[in-house]
Amino acid sequence: MKKYISIIILGLSFTAAQSQETVDAVRFSQDNLNGTARFRAMGGAFGALGGDFSAINVNPAGSAIFANNQVAITLSSYNTNNKSSYFGSGTSESDFTFDLNQAGGVFVFDNDAEKSDWRKVTLAVNYENSANFDNTIFTAGFNPSNSVGNYFLSYANQNGGVPLNILQNSFYEELNYADGQAFLGYQGFIINPVEEAPNNTLYVTNVPSGGNFYQENSFVSTGYNGKVSFNAAAQYKERLYIGINLNSHFTDYRQSTSFYEENQNNIAAGIQRFRFNNDLYTYGSGFSFQLGAIAKVTEEFRLGLAYESPTWYRLNDELSQSLSSVRIDDATDESITTIVDPQVILIYDTYKLQTPGKWTGSLAYVFGKTGLISIDYSIKDYSRTQFGPESDFMTVNNQMSDVLDTAAELRIGAEHRIKQWSLRAGYRMEESPYKNGKTVGDLTGYSGGLGYNFGNTKLDISYSYSQRDSEQPFFSQGFTDAPQIETINNNVSLTVVFEL
Repeated sequence: MKKYISIIILGLSFTAAQSQETVDAVRFSQDNLNGTARFRAMGGAFGALGGDFSAINVNPAGSAIFANNQVAITLSSYNTNNKSSYFGSGTSESDFTFDLNQAGGVFVFDNDAEKSDWRKVTLAVNYENSANFDNTIFTAGFNPSNSVGNYFLSYANQNGGVPLNILQNSFYEELNYADGQAFLGYQGFIINPVEEAPNNTLYVTNVPSGGNFYQENSFVSTGYNGKVSFNAAAQYKERLYIGINLNSHFTDYRQSTSFYEENQNNIAAGIQRFRFNNDLYTYGSGFSFQLGAIAKVTEEFRLGLAYESPTWYRLNDELSQSLSSVRIDDATDESITTIVDPQVILIYDTYKLQTPGKWTGSLAYVFGKTGLISIDYSIKDYSRTQFGPESDFMTVNNQMSDVLDTAAELRIGAEHRIKQWSLRAGYRMEESPYKNGKTVGDLTGYSGGLGYNFGNTKLDISYSYSQRDSEQPFFSQGFTDAPQIETINNNVSLTVVFEL
């Protein structure tokens, strides 16, 4: 007989089996277009320009363009709108946050030695919120054929099946991730064994067939990826600038999902409805470096080349899950509620994540003091993303190699100056990191902004818009139906620059 789970364990459980998926790796491999208001207004196309704090994060040689010491700080508002379509039903959610997005300082040391070809050296430190994870998605609709009960069933039957005595006599926190999902499904009466024998390894779903399942999923995430860059750059003669960044990364990500399913058919026995809750907390730190160069081919024409290494993360996951179900007992015709809530936070072993490196080529044309136009083109091979240790993540690493692709990013920016005023505009296109182009689609963005130079102080403001479609499945196996999500991001940034 199944156990009613009412264990109260406010402790911790450690397990070596991991639950990381491709979507987790992609999340920490992508960067939002964040930074100073000038940088955002011009679409981030600064690889051959420099002279901006966020430009340092594209090409570290950019700090050598600064003529004097400066300090900058940027505040940003983020508005994310998600429109979800699921089997013809539409829903929408909106999220708004306000953050300190950037803060940095640069110090310029001129070389007064007349015989030296090295004109100056610059040192800079810059913090940026490289990715904002605040997001809310709500999806609802009628699934004509598939139940999320198949998610639990897939784990129970995979690799020859989980012996029934394990699901009957184990505690949730003693099991690896896969067996834990089967445990929740069994204890919640979502799945049943084919036979009541301790060595049984075959299960069937207790969800009545026939389709017409009303399903809804609530997704809420918060957190950020932060990066502190320690920069050194130098100017050689009048035409060449070189630089290096040593980057310290830190991440804090929280995700809560709640999936609800209700059978709309007039059923005589089996599961009527159930809810499955997941709360994930991921945190950790990482390191990367960047190398770059900018060449003034002429006074007007500039070229830039930069390399960004992979980011080597050490991450930690904490997971808690619960499930509640309502079923009709086929023997008594009674409606029975079962709650499976171990009240356990699973703390997984620290693991590694290596994100892909990136190459950026840039060109810019400067029209004296009246304006400029700039273009950046970047390449990032997402299929090289890897979890570690390799022996623990062979399956998911092979999967990422198969489904992820090389993605290009194009950024175009322009600026026109009228006395103390600057008018700016930008365009950005980023390809999907997935080979199918649907799980996460291409991104298109537009931006614009204004700047005013008070002399020793500059004030910049920008607005940026981006749109991206996605089809992320609710679950990784067993039940992989996915809603179509259109995500629109609106951002307003304000930067104050002080010359010292």
